[in-house]
Amino acid sequence: MAKIFQIPSSKSSLLFNPKSQPGTELSRTIQNQEVMRSRSDNPKSKIQNLKSVGLLAILFTLLGGGAAQAQQKKVYRIGILLPGGALYETVDGLKVGLRELGLEEGKQFTLTIKDTKGDVKAAEEAARNFEREKVSLIYALASSVITAAKAATTNTPIVFCIGSDPVTGGLVDSFAKPGGRLTGIHFLLRDLTAKRLEILKEIFPKASRVVTFYDPGNPGPTEAAKSGREEAKRLGLKFIERHVKSAEELRQALQALKAGEADAFFYTPDAMVLSQAQLIIDTARAKRFATMFQEQSLVAKGALASYGQSYYEIGRLSAKYVQKVLSGTPPGDLRIETFDDVELVINLKTAKELGLTIPPNVLARAKKVIK
Repeated sequence: MAKIFQIPSSKSSLLFNPKSQPGTELSRTIQNQEVMRSRSDNPKSKIQNLKSVGLLAILFTLLGGGAAQAQQKKVYRIGILLPGGALYETVDGLKVGLRELGLEEGKQFTLTIKDTKGDVKAAEEAARNFEREKVSLIYALASSVITAAKAATTNTPIVFCIGSDPVTGGLVDSFAKPGGRLTGIHFLLRDLTAKRLEILKEIFPKASRVVTFYDPGNPGPTEAAKSGREEAKRLGLKFIERHVKSAEELRQALQALKAGEADAFFYTPDAMVLSQAQLIIDTARAKRFATMFQEQSLVAKGALASYGQSYYEIGRLSAKYVQKVLSGTPPGDLRIETFDDVELVINLKTAKELGLTIPPNVLARAKKVIK
């Protein structure tokens, strides 16, 4: 243990001790100073002083390190559930949006992505695992995945991006006051089905038969297919509906589709089908039929056209919900925003491969044209 020596000051002794003799006090002070000098010259004293300094340095280091750890910012863990395919564009947008809000991946948050490949049971299991692992929140894409995530968890907040109505789907109480632990971005999807089919007919006036694939057990796609069926009748189109309940059934149906059986593929909103978008595009190009999707990024990958929103932009906008929930705001208090910025995108290279000439009035309405 360190020894502490108190050296009386000659001034203080003279000033504050009325009985002191000036000569005596000065002599004592000089003697004390000599003792201290002799002790400082002692090797053992030097070693003891060094040990004391070392112990104090270690103590300050430990205390300082603890304070630094206490001040270190928490790294949030975000579990992402999606059915795959074009919805990865949403995740890219989310990362950019969070960065714009000052949250950097790897420093303030980490992402764990579970691609369910359109399998609802896989979505439920992944959501349960996320809750067991105590992620900060679940970020879920597509109505079937969001519904599965809500059913499989009890405490974890969920931020979603959804194309169907979350109120009628039983996910939230209302757009203004969602309640519970879910909130996010709503975008127009099923409501655009009729308009998307109308534009396909304008792009491809000679088309008489369109084929669509969807899971009849999913309420969202079933309602959208009804809208498509009614619009096809108005346009004089044959609306060929193929029911598929899994990605494997969809692959088999595409393989069985004969060249000339349909003039175009028409996308009926179904997350499982969207997860296989590139396969649909490749099959369509090989069998020479047109493709009409909702997601813009698919046009750059070979689809003929799309009419709908940008998944990337939807993801970027949803970042503010993630940031607010991570900051402690209850999801049920965050109003659900509807994103309705709709754009037409056309791929002229694909049109040329199919021998199509896009009418000038349709081209003029396109937000983007890929040449």
